[in-house]
Amino acid sequence: MRKVILDSEKINNKTIIESKSNVIKQVTKEKNQIKINRLLKRKRSNEYLNIFKKLDAREHVHNQQQVQEIISLLNNEFPELELKGYLLGIVSKCYLGFPYEVHTLDLESNIINHFKNGEILPNRLECARNLAMRGGYLCVEVYTDCCRVVSDNGNISVVKY
Repeated sequence: MRKVILDSEKINNKTIIESKSNVIKQVTKEKNQIKINRLLKRKRSNEYLNIFKKLDAREHVHNQQQVQEIISLLNNEFPELELKGYLLGIVSKCYLGFPYEVHTLDLESNIINHFKNGEILPNRLECARNLAMRGGYLCVEVYTDCCRVVSDNGNISVVKY
């Protein structure tokens, strides 16, 4: 005996399959995010720390080769991850003196820039200014969902915004 499948049954089965597929995608996305968070919580290497300790001593603003070196170092620090589009930039305290307050590595523009007191930081980096200015941190990595504060010894703290 043949079973007759009504259109409403097809629609219900399709809805159930789509619903299960969406749940699987969501669980996979959450597992991937947990993995990414674990990787980004890793202590930063000495090479990574040293590049930011010397940022004010070198003229990165006008030297694209040095900017590319920093970007390569970032990619080497996290070879398992595609940071483009997720890491927006890095902000750190500027030691050039008044009127400069912070400098940024803007990954969208591929440029390091020094900002004076009161100048607005580009590309959603402004959220890291106060953390960078507070001191006690080497730099603040700004991601699409949070800031990761890097201490002088390479340890990471996560700050949600």
